Amino acid sequence: MQRCLELAKQGAGNTSPNPLVGSVIVYNGKIIGEGYHRKCGEPHAEINAINAVKNRSLLTKSTLYVNLEPCSHYGKTPPCAEKIAQLKIPRVVVGIKDLSAKVNGKGIAILQDAGIEVTTGIMEKESYDLNRRFFTFHQKKRPYIILKWAQTQDNFIDINRTNSNEPQINWITNELSKSLVHKWRTEEDAILIGFNTALKDNPQLTVREWTGKQPLRLVLDRKLLLHRNLSVFDKKHPTIIFNAEKSITQTNLSFVPLDYSRDILPQIMTVLYQKNILSVIVEGGRKTLKSFIDNNLWDEARVFTGAIKFKNGVPAPSFPYQPKSIDYLMDSKLAYYQNNNV
Repeated sequence: MQRCLELAKQGAGNTSPNPLVGSVIVYNGKIIGEGYHRKCGEPHAEINAINAVKNRSLLTKSTLYVNLEPCSHYGKTPPCAEKIAQLKIPRVVVGIKDLSAKVNGKGIAILQDAGIEVTTGIMEKESYDLNRRFFTFHQKKRPYIILKWAQTQDNFIDINRTNSNEPQINWITNELSKSLVHKWRTEEDAILIGFNTALKDNPQLTVREWTGKQPLRLVLDRKLLLHRNLSVFDKKHPTIIFNAEKSITQTNLSFVPLDYSRDILPQIMTVLYQKNILSVIVEGGRKTLKSFIDNNLWDEARVFTGAIKFKNGVPAPSFPYQPKSIDYLMDSKLAYYQNNNV
């Protein structure tokens, strides 16, 4: 099962809205086939593992391991549970049950009805953690929310800006931290910022320091006051502008209206759920981050602390939680937080 999890991680950033899944087939204590789900729309992990077995006659004497319950429905590919049953693989070991409505035990039932011995709950916690985005999406009907910001030694996230209309960039961390953030962007479905961040920083919200897919860009612009020469309007990558004024869909640029007389965060979550967005990185600024924190609408936070001080400026969000772990990237500290009360 540990090998299944290792294999599954290789699909990170490419399988959404599908989960990360790895599978191995064992005969006489030896792995004779292994595979993982590489990309949404392509064969699932179990099929890739089966196809990797050179001597197919051994399948009827082998055990198939997989970190998530085999699927039971027709989507872009046929059901894996039915294929396993057809091949008469006698034993299947599952890390965790698939809690999505389309599966939720139906895959296990297909296997058991075919006389296959099924064992579940092996490395269940690790299997859940690997696919926490997938499970959050199906259980809570919203994306998995990751908060991310960088703060100085004296707890500021920005300087006090001048009245200039020119965007100003104030780096707090180092180049290694920047590369890591770009890697994270390839692993999540979307990235969200507020009005002030778009206006003052003019971020591209793209992947440039890493190789991988570009996230969907999400920008809050209630009154549509952002200048159209900003990078988020370049139409190079899919972008949604949440606003209170209009609904327009163009190539790689959509204006999605929200009712600002009500809390907009649940509305945004509904839109993203309908679009099969499994995860979102919220990159600021302070007001936007604070709204997610105040609403307890976050699953994970990643907070950088750089080596510099601003002495005054925009305070970092109040965040009275204990980190789950801390890493150091040269002169920057990175604290990871997990929300256990969401």
